[in-house]
Amino acid sequence: MTENEVPLFPLNTVLFPGGLLPLRVFEQRYLEMAKGCLRDNTAFGVCLIREGAEVGTPATHEDVGCLAHITHWDMQQLGLLQLVARGGQRFRVVAKRIRSDGLIVAGIALLADEADAPVPEKFGACRRLLERIVAEHGERLFAKPFLLDSSAWVGARLAEVLPLPAAARQELLELGDALQRLEILQRLLTESARASNSPDQ
Repeated sequence: MTENEVPLFPLNTVLFPGGLLPLRVFEQRYLEMAKGCLRDNTAFGVCLIREGAEVGTPATHEDVGCLAHITHWDMQQLGLLQLVARGGQRFRVVAKRIRSDGLIVAGIALLADEADAPVPEKFGACRRLLERIVAEHGERLFAKPFLLDSSAWVGARLAEVLPLPAAARQELLELGDALQRLEILQRLLTESARASNSPDQ
């Protein structure tokens, strides 16, 4: 692989920068991928599956994904690797090839980091909700530090944990605008609150 290529792991989930991704790896192609990443201290790419499955025939995936850096790993059972990866920079797939073992190798263009800013007061509901989630679940869901005054961090973490369709999470990943992401999430929270308070419920 060249320095602009990464192995891809298409999944039925969306990884955001700074997010945690626990994985159970058992397919040989992904065991070899993980071994190479650990040996060379390199990342793999995570893209949401558009069509297909996580195992077997290589799936069709979205073009925008997120780099994943392995932070912890364990193999208590032969052939079953448990690992935790952390989201890095977003990227766009510009080319790809499929190896004989079924592993997708993609040529990527890294996307610019989004501009960050303190969470505006008008999005206070988003911050307060995440504060409650952090207080209850903390490091089980999120990696430290907990940047509760960062628009980018708050928006990404809420996009991970709120009950959203995968396609909606993908759109939020592709936005690249922290304040716009918060605006969408706040609107979803408001609509959800109205629906739950409706007399028809």
